[in-house]
Amino acid sequence: MKYIGAHVSAEGGVQNAPLNAAAIGARAFALFIKNQKQWFAKPLSADTIKQFRDNCEKSGYKPFQILPHDGYLINLGNPEKEALEKSRESFIDEMKRCELLGLDRLNFHPGSHLGKTDEESCLRTIAESVNISLDKTSGVTAVIENTAGQGTNLGHRFEQIKYIIDHIEDKSRVGVCFDTCHAFTAGYEIRTQEGFRKTFEEFDRIIGIKYLKGMHINDSRKEHASRVDRHENLGKGFLGEEVFRLIVNDPRFDDMPLILETPEDSLWKEEIERLYSFIV
Repeated sequence: MKYIGAHVSAEGGVQNAPLNAAAIGARAFALFIKNQKQWFAKPLSADTIKQFRDNCEKSGYKPFQILPHDGYLINLGNPEKEALEKSRESFIDEMKRCELLGLDRLNFHPGSHLGKTDEESCLRTIAESVNISLDKTSGVTAVIENTAGQGTNLGHRFEQIKYIIDHIEDKSRVGVCFDTCHAFTAGYEIRTQEGFRKTFEEFDRIIGIKYLKGMHINDSRKEHASRVDRHENLGKGFLGEEVFRLIVNDPRFDDMPLILETPEDSLWKEEIERLYSFIV
């Protein structure tokens, strides 16, 4: 079964996110479990945790339908020691918040070398950061999101993601989130049936489809291989509709959160309905 939703607001508290998702007909959702522009936040209260869990149960959301996203400041590959430690502390805090909320995965962008070290060293640092985080938490999978490769961000090639996974000790707690906009602007041709087939054959050969734990369903404002991360609403960018039709009709993407991160949230209900209408 396909579980399509959107990255909804958690304004007023994370307990509101499942209600916001249900209001737009989402069968999955993503959220920030704390302010995404701050390193740390006050601890979750017992009441907030209970309300979140109750609202998820009331709205029919199980952990595999929810894909929380970590904060924007975190860089698990930061070459500067003090900033790296802060990133690791913040990421561990978010993993522990997921534990408390009963969530089983946390999506994150791998990291950036900032032009201050080589790519391999940065990838090793990212893997080390994940290993440390997994050691200090339990029950939550660290889900690596492929990137567009903008600036010095890594994770835009499947080989880079494989390198990280290869250096993670507990491979039962690592996964991947495939972002359509990021893949397209990183250079993967997914607009056509043939390009889509080749891309996911390559994904399976290099990374392994077993690691796929979710997808971000976004069109792109920027051209193929531009290495620029700019999401667009479905059908309004350079991707077109075919890739989204292929995704929703592919059984490999069953039973995982398929999440819209398109910029115009007023269109999410319509976009969710549209994606379900593509299923044949």
